[in-house]
Amino acid sequence: MPRIKICGLTREEDIAYANDLKPDYVGFVFAPSKRQITVEEAIKLIEKLDEAIKRVGVFVNPPMGEVKRIAEVCKLDVLQFHGEEKLQEIIDFPQEVWKSFRIKDRESYRQLEAYTVGGYLLDTYVKGQQGGTGKAFDWNIGSDICKNKYIILAGGLSPENIEEALEKMNPQVVDVSSGVETDGYKDFEKIKKFIEKVRRYYDS
Repeated sequence: MPRIKICGLTREEDIAYANDLKPDYVGFVFAPSKRQITVEEAIKLIEKLDEAIKRVGVFVNPPMGEVKRIAEVCKLDVLQFHGEEKLQEIIDFPQEVWKSFRIKDRESYRQLEAYTVGGYLLDTYVKGQQGGTGKAFDWNIGSDICKNKYIILAGGLSPENIEEALEKMNPQVVDVSSGVETDGYKDFEKIKKFIEKVRRYYDS
């Protein structure tokens, strides 16, 4: 059964939803985004988060010293990089490291070979955007390439398509944000439905 990550938490209500529904990971965005929060805001939210839920920090081309500081003060478990970070920049952190790759076609999967990291996050290629597009890529291409890698599947996941995504990609982690929102805010019922569908898929 894949682990579940709910990304882009910004409010105390979101933390309450997570504490109730128990995803495996939650994500806090420290990069320019409509879901970006400050370190101070993240600390306050994390103080209220169930300690069993792992904390992921999302970054895009950050100064690595700043990442180290944020990881320490926020007690992050995973660092997720969405920019053009080189392998040598991100391999020395004590936290688990996930690197994001924007998938456009089968050739896009070649990017993964240049990295040896804890997790390979597959997101959808959209020109000018580093992630968080809410769009899905073609799950029929390249899934065979991922068989020996720890895959975090992102990009356009929702309660409506998660079962198809699991069947075609068989990822180790599923990562959702806008797909469980209503009017730009996390929606308890959508998160609940998403998590239930993932867990029911593997119980059936």
